[in-house]
Amino acid sequence: MSRLPTPATVADAPAASRPLLEAVNKQLGAVPNLFRLVSTSPAALEGYLGLSGALAKGTLPAPTRERIALAVAEANGCDYCLSAHSYLAKNLAKLDDAEIAANRLGHSNDPKADSAVAFAAKVVRERGHVSDDALRAVKLAGYDDAQVIEIVLHVGLNTWTNYINSVAATEIDFPVVTVGKAA
Repeated sequence: MSRLPTPATVADAPAASRPLLEAVNKQLGAVPNLFRLVSTSPAALEGYLGLSGALAKGTLPAPTRERIALAVAEANGCDYCLSAHSYLAKNLAKLDDAEIAANRLGHSNDPKADSAVAFAAKVVRERGHVSDDALRAVKLAGYDDAQVIEIVLHVGLNTWTNYINSVAATEIDFPVVTVGKAA
Protein backbone atom coordinates (compact mmCIF):
# COMPACT_ATOMS: atom_id res chain seq x y z
CA MET A 1 0.00 0.00 0.00
CA SER A 2 1.27 3.44 -0.90
CA ARG A 3 2.56 5.58 1.96
CA LEU A 4 1.14 8.68 0.25
CA PRO A 5 -2.46 8.76 -0.94
CA THR A 6 -2.93 8.11 -4.64
CA PRO A 7 -6.17 9.34 -6.17
CA ALA A 8 -8.08 6.22 -7.24
CA THR A 9 -9.35 7.81 -10.45
CA VAL A 10 -8.81 10.93 -12.53
CA ALA A 11 -12.03 12.33 -11.03
CA ASP A 12 -10.52 11.95 -7.53
CA ALA A 13 -7.47 14.05 -8.43
CA PRO A 14 -7.30 17.79 -7.76
CA ALA A 15 -9.28 19.74 -10.37
CA ALA A 16 -6.13 21.40 -11.77
CA SER A 17 -4.57 17.97 -12.42
CA ARG A 18 -7.52 16.39 -14.21
CA PRO A 19 -6.86 17.82 -17.71
CA LEU A 20 -3.24 16.71 -17.45
CA LEU A 21 -4.26 13.20 -16.39
CA GLU A 22 -6.78 13.04 -19.24
CA ALA A 23 -3.93 13.86 -21.63
CA VAL A 24 -1.87 11.04 -20.11
CA ASN A 25 -4.83 8.70 -20.55
CA LYS A 26 -5.22 9.75 -24.17
CA GLN A 27 -1.52 9.18 -24.86
CA LEU A 28 -1.02 5.93 -22.91
CA GLY A 29 -4.53 4.49 -22.85
CA ALA A 30 -4.33 4.38 -19.04
CA VAL A 31 -3.21 6.53 -16.14
CA PRO A 32 -0.48 4.66 -14.24
CA ASN A 33 -0.29 5.06 -10.47
CA LEU A 34 2.79 7.31 -10.70
CA PHE A 35 0.84 9.98 -12.57
CA ARG A 36 -2.14 9.82 -10.22
CA LEU A 37 0.19 10.00 -7.21
CA VAL A 38 2.03 13.04 -8.57
CA SER A 39 -1.31 14.66 -9.49
CA THR A 40 -1.78 15.35 -5.78
CA SER A 41 0.42 18.36 -6.55
CA PRO A 42 -0.80 19.89 -9.83
CA ALA A 43 2.44 21.90 -10.04
CA ALA A 44 4.56 18.76 -9.70
CA LEU A 45 2.49 16.94 -12.34
CA GLU A 46 2.76 19.88 -14.73
CA GLY A 47 6.51 20.06 -14.20
CA TYR A 48 6.98 16.33 -14.67
CA LEU A 49 4.90 16.18 -17.84
CA GLY A 50 6.50 19.34 -19.21
CA LEU A 51 10.04 18.06 -18.75
CA SER A 52 9.11 14.60 -20.05
CA GLY A 53 7.49 16.13 -23.13
CA ALA A 54 10.43 18.42 -23.80
CA LEU A 55 12.94 15.57 -23.52
CA ALA A 56 10.85 13.43 -25.88
CA LYS A 57 11.52 16.13 -28.50
CA GLY A 58 15.28 15.78 -27.98
CA THR A 59 17.64 13.88 -30.22
CA LEU A 60 18.13 10.74 -28.13
CA PRO A 61 16.18 7.84 -29.66
CA ALA A 62 13.31 6.40 -27.59
CA PRO A 63 15.11 3.04 -27.10
CA THR A 64 18.14 4.85 -25.67
CA ARG A 65 15.90 6.85 -23.33
CA GLU A 66 14.37 3.58 -22.07
CA ARG A 67 17.83 2.04 -21.67
CA ILE A 68 18.86 4.99 -19.51
CA ALA A 69 15.67 4.73 -17.44
CA LEU A 70 16.37 1.06 -16.76
CA ALA A 71 19.96 1.74 -15.68
CA VAL A 72 18.86 4.58 -13.41
CA ALA A 73 15.99 2.61 -11.83
CA GLU A 74 18.29 -0.31 -11.07
CA ALA A 75 21.01 1.95 -9.66
CA ASN A 76 18.51 3.83 -7.49
CA GLY A 77 16.72 0.68 -6.33
CA CYS A 78 13.25 1.60 -7.61
CA ASP A 79 11.06 -1.45 -8.30
CA TYR A 80 8.17 0.70 -9.57
CA CYS A 81 10.27 2.41 -12.25
CA LEU A 82 12.15 -0.77 -13.09
CA SER A 83 8.81 -2.53 -13.62
CA ALA A 84 7.37 0.34 -15.69
CA HIS A 85 10.44 0.79 -17.87
CA SER A 86 10.95 -2.96 -18.37
CA TYR A 87 7.41 -3.07 -19.72
CA LEU A 88 7.93 0.02 -21.91
CA ALA A 89 11.34 -1.18 -23.11
CA LYS A 90 9.92 -4.51 -24.22
CA ASN A 91 6.56 -3.38 -25.60
CA LEU A 92 7.23 0.10 -26.99
CA ALA A 93 10.98 0.32 -27.58
CA LYS A 94 11.06 -3.35 -28.68
CA LEU A 95 14.18 -4.19 -26.67
CA ASP A 96 14.82 -7.88 -26.05
CA ASP A 97 15.41 -9.53 -22.68
CA ALA A 98 19.20 -9.63 -23.13
CA GLU A 99 19.28 -5.90 -23.86
CA ILE A 100 17.07 -5.08 -20.88
CA ALA A 101 19.33 -7.17 -18.63
CA ALA A 102 22.41 -5.35 -19.96
CA ASN A 103 20.72 -1.96 -19.47
CA ARG A 104 19.94 -2.78 -15.85
CA LEU A 105 23.68 -3.36 -15.36
CA GLY A 106 24.51 0.01 -16.94
CA HIS A 107 25.42 -1.32 -20.38
CA SER A 108 23.94 -2.06 -23.79
CA ASN A 109 24.56 -4.67 -26.46
CA ASP A 110 24.47 -1.82 -28.99
CA PRO A 111 27.95 -0.22 -29.06
CA LYS A 112 26.80 3.41 -29.36
CA ALA A 113 23.97 3.04 -26.86
CA ASP A 114 26.41 1.34 -24.47
CA SER A 115 28.34 4.59 -24.18
CA ALA A 116 25.20 6.56 -23.29
CA VAL A 117 23.95 3.99 -20.79
CA ALA A 118 27.36 3.56 -19.15
CA PHE A 119 27.71 7.34 -18.91
CA ALA A 120 24.22 7.65 -17.38
CA ALA A 121 25.05 4.95 -14.83
CA LYS A 122 28.25 6.80 -13.90
CA VAL A 123 26.31 10.04 -13.50
CA VAL A 124 24.01 8.26 -11.01
CA ARG A 125 26.78 6.48 -9.11
CA GLU A 126 29.04 9.53 -8.98
CA ARG A 127 26.16 11.99 -8.44
CA GLY A 128 27.21 14.01 -11.47
CA HIS A 129 30.91 14.16 -10.59
CA VAL A 130 32.04 12.13 -13.61
CA SER A 131 35.63 12.13 -14.77
CA ASP A 132 37.00 13.85 -17.84
CA ASP A 133 37.58 10.36 -19.26
CA ALA A 134 33.91 9.42 -18.82
CA LEU A 135 32.78 12.58 -20.60
CA ARG A 136 35.36 12.10 -23.34
CA ALA A 137 34.24 8.47 -23.87
CA VAL A 138 30.57 9.34 -24.42
CA LYS A 139 31.54 12.12 -26.82
CA LEU A 140 33.95 9.83 -28.73
CA ALA A 141 31.06 7.40 -29.15
CA GLY A 142 29.28 10.05 -31.19
CA TYR A 143 27.16 11.95 -28.68
CA ASP A 144 27.32 15.73 -29.07
CA ASP A 145 27.18 18.27 -26.25
CA ALA A 146 23.39 18.65 -26.49
CA GLN A 147 22.93 14.89 -26.24
CA VAL A 148 25.24 14.69 -23.23
CA ILE A 149 23.05 17.33 -21.56
CA GLU A 150 19.94 15.31 -22.49
CA ILE A 151 21.48 12.15 -20.99
CA VAL A 152 22.14 14.00 -17.73
CA LEU A 153 18.62 15.44 -17.71
CA HIS A 154 17.15 11.96 -18.29
CA VAL A 155 19.16 10.77 -15.30
CA GLY A 156 17.75 13.63 -13.24
CA LEU A 157 14.14 13.10 -14.31
CA ASN A 158 14.34 9.34 -13.77
CA THR A 159 16.01 9.83 -10.40
CA TRP A 160 13.11 12.10 -9.41
CA THR A 161 10.52 9.46 -10.37
CA ASN A 162 12.61 6.81 -8.59
CA TYR A 163 12.66 8.90 -5.44
CA ILE A 164 8.97 9.83 -5.46
CA ASN A 165 8.00 6.18 -5.96
CA SER A 166 10.38 5.03 -3.25
CA VAL A 167 9.20 7.69 -0.79
CA ALA A 168 5.54 6.92 -1.53
CA ALA A 169 5.94 3.15 -1.91
CA THR A 170 3.76 3.47 -4.99
CA GLU A 171 1.79 0.34 -5.78
CA ILE A 172 3.25 -1.25 -8.92
CA ASP A 173 0.70 -1.43 -11.72
CA PHE A 174 2.97 -3.09 -14.30
CA PRO A 175 4.32 -6.64 -14.40
CA VAL A 176 6.59 -6.60 -11.34
CA VAL A 177 10.35 -6.55 -11.85
CA THR A 178 12.52 -6.42 -8.75
CA VAL A 179 15.83 -4.59 -8.46
CA GLY A 180 18.77 -6.96 -8.26
CA LYS A 181 16.84 -9.95 -9.61
CA ALA A 182 16.98 -11.13 -13.21
CA ALA A 183 13.91 -10.28 -15.25
